[in-house]
Amino acid sequence: MWCPYSCRSAEHAISRRSFLGGVSAGLGAVSGFAGRPMTSLAGELGRQGSQVLMVFLHGGSSQLETWDPKPGTATGGPFRSIETSIPGVRISELLPKTAQQMHHLSLLRSLNTAEDDHGKGSYLMHTGRRQAPGQEHPHLGSLAARFLAPERDPLPGYIHVTAGGGGLSGKDAAFLGPKYGALTLGDGKPPANTERPGSVEEAEDLARHQLRMQLDHRFDLRRRTAETEAYTTSYEQALQLMERREVFDVSKEPARDQERYGSHDFGRHCLLGRRLLEAGATFVKVSHSNYDTHNENFDFHLEQVGEFDVSFAALLSDLADRGMLDRTLVVVMSEFGRTPRINQYYGRDHWSTAWSVALTGAGLKRGVVRGETNADGTEVVDGQATGQDLFHTYLRAVGIDPVVDEFAVNGRDFQIADPASFAIEDLLA
Repeated sequence: MWCPYSCRSAEHAISRRSFLGGVSAGLGAVSGFAGRPMTSLAGELGRQGSQVLMVFLHGGSSQLETWDPKPGTATGGPFRSIETSIPGVRISELLPKTAQQMHHLSLLRSLNTAEDDHGKGSYLMHTGRRQAPGQEHPHLGSLAARFLAPERDPLPGYIHVTAGGGGLSGKDAAFLGPKYGALTLGDGKPPANTERPGSVEEAEDLARHQLRMQLDHRFDLRRRTAETEAYTTSYEQALQLMERREVFDVSKEPARDQERYGSHDFGRHCLLGRRLLEAGATFVKVSHSNYDTHNENFDFHLEQVGEFDVSFAALLSDLADRGMLDRTLVVVMSEFGRTPRINQYYGRDHWSTAWSVALTGAGLKRGVVRGETNADGTEVVDGQATGQDLFHTYLRAVGIDPVVDEFAVNGRDFQIADPASFAIEDLLA
C-alpha cells in the first residue's frame, strides 16, 4: 500500500511476491556459512539475559521535529523546542512525554551515513555495512538471536512487531541461516497456528509431535541441511509457544497501562514489546510507519511523533522502573533523516548528512548528548559518526567484541562489524 505523501519508492510497497522472495533468499543464503564457535563471552551474556529493543521509525523521521530542533531558523519549521529532564538539553515540543524521560536516554546528533536511498539506508542501519551486489550481512536482530539467545529459548530470538502481514523470514539472517531470521507479528497478532484445534486432544497432539520427531530424525540422517534444522527448530519452538500464547495478548495488561500506551496500533505494539522483553525475548523490533514526508512534513510529524511520544515514553519509563534498562539496549532509529531545506510541498526530503538517533540501556551511558550540527542543521560540526560506528557501539553495549569475534564464511575470516570502523567510546559506560 502506498503512503500518499511518500517518495513512492519500492520500499513503501508490500507485496506477496516480495515477501516470498525474501524468505527464499534467506533460505538460500546459508550455503556458504561455516560458523566457528564464538568466544565463551556470548554464552555468558546469554545466561545474563542481555536483550535489545529496536524502535524503527520507517521512512526516515525528521531530526528537526524530534531530537535536534532548530527553532527560529530558516530550516527549523513551525515547532518550538522544549526543556527536558536533562538541564540545558532541548528537544522538539512534539515530544513532551519523552522529554520528561530524557535522563534515561542519550542522543547522537552527529550521524552522517551518506546514504539517501531507503533500502540502502535501512540495510546500513540494520547491518552496519554498506549494501553491495552479491553480499548479504546479518541484521542486528539475527546476530542477537545467534549469540545472545539461550539455546532452548521458547521464544524466537528475533521478533518484529509491525503493522501489516506476519510470518517467518530468514532473509535478515543472511549466512547465519534461517533459524536466526525474524518472526514477524503482523498487527501484533500471535504467530499463526499456535492454538491447538478444539478437535485434537492434548495426548493426541503429543503423540503426533513424537511421531514427527522420529520422522525428522530419520530424514536428518541422510539429508540434514541448515533449512531442515530451521524447520525442526520452528516446530519445536511452536510447541513451546502454544504453551505461552498469552505472552502475545496485550488485553491481559491492566486497563490503565493500555491507556498509558495509547489505543492506536503503535501503542499496542509497544506494550506487546514490553511483554515480550519481560517474558525473556532476546531481540524485539517495533516499527512505526510512515515518516517519508515529502509532502506536508509538519502535519504528518505532528500526528506520527505524537503517537510515538506517548507510547515510547511509557515503554521507556516502564523499562527503567522495572530495572530492565541495565540489561536491555534500546535504540530509536530510521534509515536516514529529513532535509533541513523545506521543499515547495511543505515537505522534507531524504537527508543522511546530519541526523540523529536516540539510544540507552545495557552498556551505554544515560543522559548524554554527543555531537553537534550547525545552526541550520545542514552539516555536522562536532563528533561526526557513521552507521558502521553505531553498529560497533551496539555490539559493544551488549558485550560482543566486534573486532575480535568473527565468522568463517566460505573459508574466509569475516568480522561481525565493519573492520574499518570503531565504537563511539563517548556513548559507552
